[in-house]
Amino acid sequence: MTTNASSRYHDVHAQSLSDPEGFWGEAAKAIDWIVPAKKVFDPSVGLYGRWFVGGVLNTCYNALDRHVAGGRADQVALIHDSPLTGEVRKFTYAQLLHEVQVLGAILQDLGVGKGDRVILYMPMVPEAVVAMLACARIGAVHSVVFGGFAAKELATRIDDARPKLILSASCGIEPGRIVQYKPLLDEAIALANAKPDGCIVLQRPQHGCDLVAGRDHDWAELRSKAIAAKKSADCVPVLATDPLYILYTSGTTGKPKGVVRDNGGHAVALAWSMWNLYGVKPGEVWWCGSDIGWVVGHSYIVYAPLFHGATSVMYEGKPVGTPDAGAFWRVISEHKAVAFFTAPTAFRAIRKDDPDGSFIRKYDLSQFRTLFLAGERADPPTVDWAEKQLKVPVIDHWWQTETGWCIAGNPVGLGQLPVKHGSPTVPMPGYKVEVVDEAARPLPAGAMGSIVIKLPMPPACLPTLWEQDEHCKEAYFNEFPGYYKTSDAGYLDDDGYVYVMGRTDDIINVAGHRLSTGGMEEILASHPDVAECAVLGIKDTIKGEVPCGFLVLKAGVERPVADIEKEVVALVREKLGPVAAFKLAIAVGRLPKTRSGKILRGTIKKIADGDSWTMPATIEDPKSLDEIGAALKGRV
Repeated sequence: MTTNASSRYHDVHAQSLSDPEGFWGEAAKAIDWIVPAKKVFDPSVGLYGRWFVGGVLNTCYNALDRHVAGGRADQVALIHDSPLTGEVRKFTYAQLLHEVQVLGAILQDLGVGKGDRVILYMPMVPEAVVAMLACARIGAVHSVVFGGFAAKELATRIDDARPKLILSASCGIEPGRIVQYKPLLDEAIALANAKPDGCIVLQRPQHGCDLVAGRDHDWAELRSKAIAAKKSADCVPVLATDPLYILYTSGTTGKPKGVVRDNGGHAVALAWSMWNLYGVKPGEVWWCGSDIGWVVGHSYIVYAPLFHGATSVMYEGKPVGTPDAGAFWRVISEHKAVAFFTAPTAFRAIRKDDPDGSFIRKYDLSQFRTLFLAGERADPPTVDWAEKQLKVPVIDHWWQTETGWCIAGNPVGLGQLPVKHGSPTVPMPGYKVEVVDEAARPLPAGAMGSIVIKLPMPPACLPTLWEQDEHCKEAYFNEFPGYYKTSDAGYLDDDGYVYVMGRTDDIINVAGHRLSTGGMEEILASHPDVAECAVLGIKDTIKGEVPCGFLVLKAGVERPVADIEKEVVALVREKLGPVAAFKLAIAVGRLPKTRSGKILRGTIKKIADGDSWTMPATIEDPKSLDEIGAALKGRV
């Protein structure tokens, strides 16, 4: 296997598979336990076994109290940076603990107890972090629903989780517009069969809202009264196997899939990852540019950096347009972040607006060490651009809502391995990643197939779906017995590096040849005028499916669009040969995406195929789908 002689990775990963209980038992010493686990792993419990059975702890205590007691009281825990409001707010560990103690007491006064669910329908504000930690403090189970989510989708989550309370805000702020949350919340509650006992609403100065008498409470008023009465919630002990939160997977239709995260395994795995994977030390500034509506925001804005005693940046803004393509570099420079984690789509947006990287050179990034990318496949041209512009390691890594942390990555803290463009590198400890065929038979290196994870999965991975054990088995465990099905397709190379080429439904069958749309996208993205792209298979009466490429061109490109479209078609035929049957490339102004930056390939395919489709609940800009429809007219 390709190696870095100084890296401890291979020994560490081998130990995690040969002696998982010893490995994770040792890692668990980084967490403060009220009662240590009776069994590090018990295979007889749950769908495939459970971690830290019998252990008792409190997640909020591990994130805040122990650091305040241990000398970090005056260290900044959370920096909230909002170019949309022009404000930067900082909270020390002691200040954040105080806010959480107060809100925890408020929740208890409103009848929330251990095991009760609380839905958070919040913008990217510090109060959202306080709410997550307050729920964890009192043993309640939080479920964050992306702020501004459609009322119908919020209602399905209310019915599934049956929350005691909902915490929300009057509005969210997007570039150039205010998104009113309260009308959406009111409509969702009206649609839902399960009604919450009440709502706590944060009135933002940018746009207030009316409160429903007898149901809604003003957040600031409750806080003032609780502080005046010196109210403070203590930490409630919970089992390691008790749920910490429920997070609904994006794009869910019908009955939503609520991924359950437990308290114990989650704390152990995330605390382990901050140094070993991300190479961040306690006390350093770390920035995860995600949203708390997504798993990345849960794990790496809130929990992991605070478990580790680091300083976490929370950003309310965009990669471009707030105010320009230098927004990220301003935040890194101003707050002295040593590492940054974002989605490849954010970098494609920056590269499109600032292809020469001129904004990067306006800021002092001398303390910045590492860029991490995840959320979608990091195409090699984007990684190459980022490496050349930033002159720091650019680390792609791969994980899912269901796992809660990285499946395959490049362990900076253990000693970074050589980067291979197009690969998120190697499996992390506890993950035995294999590639199999339809009969669950392992495939040789280089062969494309379904990527699966040998059971049991490591700590922090989903134990089940919320109140849906059978659906969980059907969705993840039944198709490949003894494995977790990732629903991703790809291959392993001779060095054990993982290559994730797309979802299994992104492997298209062209006249009997299985072709990866991810591989074609890699070729399209290498064209000097292409900022980002998507390739998908569309119906063809002769070949079954043929690939179609959608291109977004870089800012400032003035060449004829038709010429560029012809060039990328020729490029694919040159690299893959005529078997790819790649004959159609269409330039568009933008690609339809979810709010987390994933391209809505499935919906684009339905439009191209002429199938019926519905507006995805997670879409960032609905008009982008109209543009796709217009671009396709007369072309397919």
